[in-house]
Amino acid sequence: MGNGRELLHSLNTAAHGTDLLVELVKKIRPRRAHNIKEAESRFNTVLQQLQEDKSLLFALRRVLLSRFLNSNLNQALTESGIVSSRGFVQELVAKIKHKLLPPLQLPGDFLYVIGRVFYRKSDYAWVGGIDRGLWKRFFDLLGIQVNLSDAPITRQLTQSLQILSYRMATLGMEKEVISRYVDFRDAIQPFIEQNRLVNLYVERNVDFTEEEKRVLLGNIKENLYNCHQGTQWIREQRVLHGTSLAQTFVIVRLEQQIERMLVIIDALDRDNFFNTDRFVDYFVTMVKNENRKNSLSEFLSDTLGMLAYQIAEHKGKKGEKYISSSRKDFQALFRGSMVGGAIISFVTCAKTLLTSLHLPLFWEGAAYGANYAAGFVVIDEMGATLATKQPAYTASALARSLDERKQEGRPDLSNLVIAVARVSRSQIASFAGNLLLVFPFTWLLAFLLHLITGSKLVEGEAATRMLEDQHPWHSLSLLYACFTGFFLFLSGLIAGYVENHVVYGRMAERLQTHPVFTHTIPAKRLASLSRWIGKHSGTLAGSISLGFFLGCAHPLGEFLGIHFDVRHITISSGNVALAFFGLDNHVAPMYLLTVILGVLMIGFLNFLVSFSLAFFVAVKSRGIRLRDYPEFLSLLGRYFIRHPRRFVWPPKGEETMRS
Repeated sequence: MGNGRELLHSLNTAAHGTDLLVELVKKIRPRRAHNIKEAESRFNTVLQQLQEDKSLLFALRRVLLSRFLNSNLNQALTESGIVSSRGFVQELVAKIKHKLLPPLQLPGDFLYVIGRVFYRKSDYAWVGGIDRGLWKRFFDLLGIQVNLSDAPITRQLTQSLQILSYRMATLGMEKEVISRYVDFRDAIQPFIEQNRLVNLYVERNVDFTEEEKRVLLGNIKENLYNCHQGTQWIREQRVLHGTSLAQTFVIVRLEQQIERMLVIIDALDRDNFFNTDRFVDYFVTMVKNENRKNSLSEFLSDTLGMLAYQIAEHKGKKGEKYISSSRKDFQALFRGSMVGGAIISFVTCAKTLLTSLHLPLFWEGAAYGANYAAGFVVIDEMGATLATKQPAYTASALARSLDERKQEGRPDLSNLVIAVARVSRSQIASFAGNLLLVFPFTWLLAFLLHLITGSKLVEGEAATRMLEDQHPWHSLSLLYACFTGFFLFLSGLIAGYVENHVVYGRMAERLQTHPVFTHTIPAKRLASLSRWIGKHSGTLAGSISLGFFLGCAHPLGEFLGIHFDVRHITISSGNVALAFFGLDNHVAPMYLLTVILGVLMIGFLNFLVSFSLAFFVAVKSRGIRLRDYPEFLSLLGRYFIRHPRRFVWPPKGEETMRS
C-alpha cells in the first residue's frame, strides 16, 4: 500500500471537492471487497495520517461542509434506505426498468456524490464490514456534528424531518396498523402527535430559544419512541393474528422512517451529544442502498425475508411438538413414528399397485400424488409422525429459541446448544420408529397379499430394479434424496404460509358468518368445521403439496427426458421390503447391506437438505447471522463431549449446560 508519506502526498495532490473524497476512499478500499482486515488496516493508516496532518484534516472538513452546503440532502434523508411506498409488483417493475436504464441523478443531489465516491457496486461489503469503531473515530475526527449545524444544512434537515413526519402520520392511519386496535385512536395518537409537534417546530422555529427547541425536539423523540412501541406491539400480535406482505411493508417502512427522523433530530438538537452510532448506521445503509438500489436479488431477498419471519414463526410453533424435552415426550414421539411407519407401508403397497396400471404420465403423477397426499394427511390426523417432515418445522423452532432467550440483544447460544441436542434425539426417535416398523410391516403386507391373491406385488426383474433404485452407487438415489429434501422444505414453507394466511384473513370466523353456510349447515357443525380449518389448514396444505411433489417427480422426469426423481427414506425402506419379498428373500447379504446403507444415507440427505434450508430461512428472517458467533461450534462440541448420551436419549431432570 506504500508508506505514510506516499499516502499523504496522494491525498494532498488530489483535486479539491469530490475528487478528494474519491481519493480518500481509494486509499481505504481493499483489493477485494470482502477483505475486511485489509480495509481496516488501510483505514487505520488513513486515520493516523489525518490525526498527524491538521491541514489535510481541515481540507477534508471544508470539502465535506461544501458538499453538504451545495447538495440537495432531501432525497438522501427521505428516500435512501427506506422501502418504497409502492407495492411489490410496482416496485419490482421499477427495479427492472432502472436496471436497464438507471434513473437520472443530478450533480446537485447528495446521492450523486455518494455514487461517485463509492462507485464500485461491491463497496457496501467493506463499508458495512469494517469495525464500526473506525467509522466513529473518522466522523468524530471530522466533527460531523459541527458541520451539520450550519444554517443552510439545518434548513434542509428541517424540511426532511417534516416530509418524513407527514408520511409517518399517513402510514399510521393505514388499515394494516389500526386493524389490530380495539379503538383506532389508540393506534394513530402517537403518529398524529409527532406530526403536530414537528409542524410546531417548523412553524415557530425562529420564535423559540435554543432551550425551547431542545425540549420540543425531545418531545418529538418521545412520541417517535411511542410510535416504535406501537409497531413492535403489532409485530408481537402477528403470532396470534398472522401478517400479510402489505402489513409487513407498512411496519418496516414506519420503523425505517422513525430511525431516519431520530438521525435528523440528533443533528438538530445541538445538545452537545451526537449519536454517532446511529449516524454510522445511516451512512452504511445509504452506501449499501446506492450500490444495490437496482439489484433484483437484493429486493427479492429483502421482500421475501419480510414475510419469512411469520411463516417460520407458525412452523416453529408446530415444530415444538416434534422436539422432546422429557422422556415422556421422547417415548410419545417414538410411538407416533411407529404408527407413521405402518401408514407408509400401506402407501408404498398402494403406489406399487398403481405402477402396475401403466397410466399415462399425467394421470400417473396425479394418482401417485393423491396416494402420497392421502397417506400424509392420515398420518397428521392420527397424530402420528413422519421423520422426514420434522426438519422443516424443528429448524424453525430452533431459530425461534434464539428469539425467546436473548442476552443484551444477542442470541442465547447455550439455549441453542440444548435445543440442538433435543432435536437430534427427537429426530433419531422418529427415524427409528419409522424404520423399525415400515420394513417388517411392508414385508408382512406383501406376504398377506400374496397369500390372498396368489401373486406378488413385484417380482423378478422389476424387484431387482426396485432394489437397484435404492443402491447408493448404482443409481442416482443420493441426488434424488437431495431433491426430496428440497420438496420437504418447500412443503413446510407452504404449510406456514397457508396457516399464516388463514389466521390473518380470519378465515375461520368468516366461514361462521358466511351467508350460505349459516343457512345450510347446523351452527354446531359449522363452528366445529371452522375450528378444524383454523387448526389444520396449514398442516393439510403442507401434506397435500408434499404428496404431489413426490408423486409427480418421476412422471415429470419421464416427460422431460431427464434424470429427475425423488427418494424418501421411509418409502425407500418399504420398496426394499417389497423387492426383498418379491425375490423370495434371496438377496446377496453384502448387496442387501449396501442397499440398506443407501436407504440410511437417503434419510440423512433428506434431513440435511430440508433442515439446512429451513434453518437458513428461519435464522435469516430474524436478522441473525450465526457466522457472527463462531463460539457456537465450540459450545456445541464441549456439550457433546460432556453429555453425548443426551443427543440420543433425554435426561431425567432439567436440562442445562451445567447439569
